[in-house]
Amino acid sequence: MPELPEVETVRRVIGPQIRGLSIQNVVVSRPEVIAYPDADTFAKDLQNQVVKGAGRRGKFLTILLESGDWVAIHLRMTGCLLFTPPEYEMEKHTHIILQMNNGWELRFVDTRRFGRLWYLRADEADMVTGIQNLGKEPFDADFSAGYLADRLEKRKKPIKECLLDQRVIAGIGNIYSDEILFMSGIAPSKSANSLTEEEWEVLADEIPKQLEYFIEKNSLTAEEYLAGKGKDYRNTPYLRVYGRAGKPCQKCGEVLRKSVIGGRSSVYCPGCQR
Repeated sequence: MPELPEVETVRRVIGPQIRGLSIQNVVVSRPEVIAYPDADTFAKDLQNQVVKGAGRRGKFLTILLESGDWVAIHLRMTGCLLFTPPEYEMEKHTHIILQMNNGWELRFVDTRRFGRLWYLRADEADMVTGIQNLGKEPFDADFSAGYLADRLEKRKKPIKECLLDQRVIAGIGNIYSDEILFMSGIAPSKSANSLTEEEWEVLADEIPKQLEYFIEKNSLTAEEYLAGKGKDYRNTPYLRVYGRAGKPCQKCGEVLRKSVIGGRSSVYCPGCQR
């Protein structure tokens, strides 16, 4: 599933390309991917709207319109956005096409069809997307050790599981929780209520630092992004623990181990994360 760094990559690539363009026509071939309102209303209300820009909230991508209306997109497991010339080969699982006034198309592609889109009007309270329930952004000015401790220090759950709670921190998933905990020197199985004040400080420092690091490593040009069909991210060579179970730790040389925490796989170093 795309996490905060990948969604931010999409925003940085797609946003500048569609800014200022008018949506001339909307083609919906799979109505079920429109979570709100119904597919016909979604297509009708988007037509002739001018794109102001693109935003991100946690793992949600947002398309902001000059009218004040906006579209929320959650890519879930396999969703992606492609901005293509009309002659570009159509991907098999293309479910929505926004045809722009410059002739190009913004296409929503999703193999497993778990991704969803919502359209909200400027004067409409968001009670449908789930964005309203998200916790702080890791890059918020007031994101701190105090905030983390206040929300998590009484929990008996493993800290790995707590970092995945989108109601506390928006955007972290399985990949980057492993990376953050490794760089923090904290075992993923350690209960949140056993963390020390120093560990909360380290964690609050490493969360934005590691996410920013992987945003930078994921950096792509529009041409590179399209050539990779929106899925060729570049973080893999830079991952220190995720997906590396059985391999030596890059810090201490011990063999990385894999465990299951809260139903999710977790890779860690038994030497560095005691």
